[in-house]
Amino acid sequence: MHDADLIHRHALAPGAAGLSKKFLDTHVIAIGASTGGTEAIREVLSKLPAEMPPIVMVQHMPESFTGSFARRLDTLSALEVIEVKGGERLRPGVACLAPGHSHLFVRKTAGHYTAELSKGEPVNRHRPAVDVLFNSMAAVVGIDATAIILTGMGKDGARGMLAMRKAGAWTIGQDEASCIVYGMPREAAALGAVAEVVPLRDVAARLLAHLRRLDLGV
Repeated sequence: MHDADLIHRHALAPGAAGLSKKFLDTHVIAIGASTGGTEAIREVLSKLPAEMPPIVMVQHMPESFTGSFARRLDTLSALEVIEVKGGERLRPGVACLAPGHSHLFVRKTAGHYTAELSKGEPVNRHRPAVDVLFNSMAAVVGIDATAIILTGMGKDGARGMLAMRKAGAWTIGQDEASCIVYGMPREAAALGAVAEVVPLRDVAARLLAHLRRLDLGV
């Protein structure tokens, strides 16, 4: 990273998260979105400090746009944002975006988590699908995870989020009033998958408050 990048990120950082190294190394955040999600994800990431657990994200969009979207988020956030190529180790301070051509899932190898890709069949008519990511999080990360479902058409992510909640993860859904399309969050809420419903403007703050409580064990 160049000096200019470091200065840029320092200027953007909303402040330290106040999370322990152990927590940063063991927790993982997953985000899913579709219609309206590009701006919703930007809104959330831009309010987060660089000191965050690893983040993995699925946004429904064509493969020709995911690389440029990741680069745009990288310039607008204190976090490092990358498009997943496959096999990357999940690291604190890094947000990993699924490419538009493949499913993204999380694997645990030798005591750490990695971002993996699959060209499997579309799920809920999508590849990448939020359900694929969330289901892998439920199976692999379990109670050490947080899931966020943002604006989007359809039902992708609802069942995966329910699996994550049943596995002990905390789950946040964007509220109807702030959604461009209240489809995915509504379907997740209808299944009982959403633990907390939050306006988009407050998602980052609620996420940080939740992570701090977890880190303190309260």
